[in-house]
Amino acid sequence: MLIFGCERSAKRASSKLAPTPETDPLAQPKSLQQVGVPVAMTRGVIPADNPQTLEKISLGQKLFFDRRLSADGTVSCSTCHDPALAFTDRKPTSVGIKGRVGQRNAPTVLNALYNKTQFWDGRVNTLEEQAALPIVNSVEMGHPSLDAAVAQIAAIAEYQQAFQRVFGRPLNGADLVRAIASYERTQLSFDSPFDHFIAGDKNSIDESAKRGWELFNNQGRCNKCHALTDTTRDVTNLIDNDFHNIGILFVQHKVVPLARQAEQLIKSGDTSAIDRAAIQTDMSALGRFLITKQEKDIASFKTPNIRNVLVTGPYFHDGSQETLWDVIDHYNKGAGLQNPYLDEDIQPLALTENDIDDVVALMASLTSAIYQEQGATELARQRALSRTNRPQRDTARAFGPKPPRPAPPK
Repeated sequence: MLIFGCERSAKRASSKLAPTPETDPLAQPKSLQQVGVPVAMTRGVIPADNPQTLEKISLGQKLFFDRRLSADGTVSCSTCHDPALAFTDRKPTSVGIKGRVGQRNAPTVLNALYNKTQFWDGRVNTLEEQAALPIVNSVEMGHPSLDAAVAQIAAIAEYQQAFQRVFGRPLNGADLVRAIASYERTQLSFDSPFDHFIAGDKNSIDESAKRGWELFNNQGRCNKCHALTDTTRDVTNLIDNDFHNIGILFVQHKVVPLARQAEQLIKSGDTSAIDRAAIQTDMSALGRFLITKQEKDIASFKTPNIRNVLVTGPYFHDGSQETLWDVIDHYNKGAGLQNPYLDEDIQPLALTENDIDDVVALMASLTSAIYQEQGATELARQRALSRTNRPQRDTARAFGPKPPRPAPPK
């Protein structure tokens, strides 16, 4: 059984004068009736061992917003994945208990149900596995173990009763993360102007965004990562389910010495150790290498879903870029000098200022209806900033030849 929300439930919630985060319309399970929703795909990603039920989703939603799930009662899942902020925190990197700052930008939960792997480095595959790791990370929610979190939640009579009712057994770690994952799987977000355009409404996006769509799939080379193949345009998730080194602060992070250190200190397959390294140490910059220990994966990170990208900044795994103009400037110059592991598809793009504006217009058109008002405000902010501050722009490199890639160090 597949259960998602409906528009009517959101309207009922919005009638309250001061909704709590849990009852905010933006927090509610989303409708399958949105334009662009891949219904068959959505049904297919529900795991057989964790079917959706209304009661389980409701329980997961309560847990997602409950700060009592953290060791000191100050942080919830929604602290870093706030529905009012498109299920992000809009910070470069996230802040956990006791003000501890992590190394990674919080990805949105929106459409995470379609991800083949979770986290920027793909260190786990399922939303159940993903839900468990922040709970036991000392920088995030701070429990020494999942059992410790279970003991804390199990002391609350309301949860004792709820888990018995939903699962037919006492509260345990596996069921706790199943409930959270069930709620997260209801957060599908489509119904954007782009979706209406693809569905046949040619007036739903402007001419600038239409030009941006052509640039995205041709000169801009965005489809090299944001599509399942180079030859077929992806209009659903705009990802390739792969990992790439795109040259973000490569030299600054000194990743080669870090890789040698990681090889010695972190055992492959130890998910908790990898999680700690990714969130708490400079080895975060190693990306996928922490999992595979393959040299080609040094500083490679997962291709993110770019739906709602306008309202889920700042950008990249480290939150280092503030605007979509910065992001495109980064790619336009073929960023990655002195980077022996740079993805082979990264090269100067020779995009003009008008081209860049068109690609940004396309990105803005991927904003879902429920975030349109936020999107308009954010687009104006980013556009104004881009007219005075463009730290990544390098026109000479953008219109120059592709530089030779240095050989990997011995």
